Amino acid sequence: MNIATPLHPSETHTPLALLTPERLKLVKRSYNTRRIAATDLSALQADTTAVPRAGDLVLARVERIGKHPALELTDSRRSTLFVGDEVLVAYAARYAPDQFEARVPDTLGPCHLAASGGVAAEVVSRRAGTPAPTELRPLGLVLDAQGQRVNLLRTALPLGTAQDARPLTLASLGTSMNAGKTTSAAHLIYGLKRAGLRVGGAKITGTGSGNDPGLLGDAGADWVLDFTHCGYASTFELGLEQLLGILYTVQAQMHAKAVDVLVLEVADGLLQQETAALLRSEKFRERVDGCIFSSGEAMGAIAGADWLRSQQLPLLALSGAMTRSPLSSAEAAGATGVQTLGLESLRDPGTVRDILARASRTSLATEAA
Repeated sequence: MNIATPLHPSETHTPLALLTPERLKLVKRSYNTRRIAATDLSALQADTTAVPRAGDLVLARVERIGKHPALELTDSRRSTLFVGDEVLVAYAARYAPDQFEARVPDTLGPCHLAASGGVAAEVVSRRAGTPAPTELRPLGLVLDAQGQRVNLLRTALPLGTAQDARPLTLASLGTSMNAGKTTSAAHLIYGLKRAGLRVGGAKITGTGSGNDPGLLGDAGADWVLDFTHCGYASTFELGLEQLLGILYTVQAQMHAKAVDVLVLEVADGLLQQETAALLRSEKFRERVDGCIFSSGEAMGAIAGADWLRSQQLPLLALSGAMTRSPLSSAEAAGATGVQTLGLESLRDPGTVRDILARASRTSLATEAA
């Protein structure tokens, strides 16, 4: 059915509004919706009693500008928002200690833009000093030509398994948001490329945005994936099996691309519920050959090193914002016995070859066990 052909109300049993190509041209489509084909956007389910699900696409009107004054578009360009703009976003929860805690609402009532990558949610708490969120008024859930809700999961990559082959995998972990995890991962990727390797970059948890994958690509990663390729705008409130499924899928895809080394980031800090569940999993430990831990200061690095060791995760080095201070780096190294690596060191081919050698020994020991 052509998207210009109205759906019959009997197909959905709810009020419908046609999404014409002319209207869609004026809609600002968010980054998180980029993998959905325009031909899948046919109509709106405007029934206010409908219950949204995580991943459902919703067309909404901007009612008030708040914390996020711009929307990240499908090409990652940030488009300034104006009251009255129609935006295409996806429902999802969000966990961001520096900004918002947000949940998928129970109705199609007024909600918020909880992340600039295109997350519609109900903000339930925010950090002191953070502006109120941008307000949205949902106009309807998006339906395809068959009258089915359009959900991000329809474009998910084939699900990987624990039995799939994988490249040698290094995980970038940290104490919290803004500890330096993505930056450390990017500079490590740069160093691995200088060492002559084919490198993959990935972010397997977090909130959808093109910023971090873009940085990994800028650093030279041959192939970049994140959880949005698995059908999720956010990984907050996902179960362990779903999180592991993202890991397996990314690793299987990277293996298929003949990647030598995969550098993957796990978002947020060790105490965040999904991060903690994933890192405590024996299955995660079996699929990761080494960890780089980022922190803003020495005490966080010490606590993080102790936590990772308690989970028998192989800690190869400490990094992050802490390494801007030689004194903090020395404190952390002295207390933990773990090497600290600043960004210059992570970019050094000799340093990364040493990291790989130690990670390879871990991998061989795991296989032998």
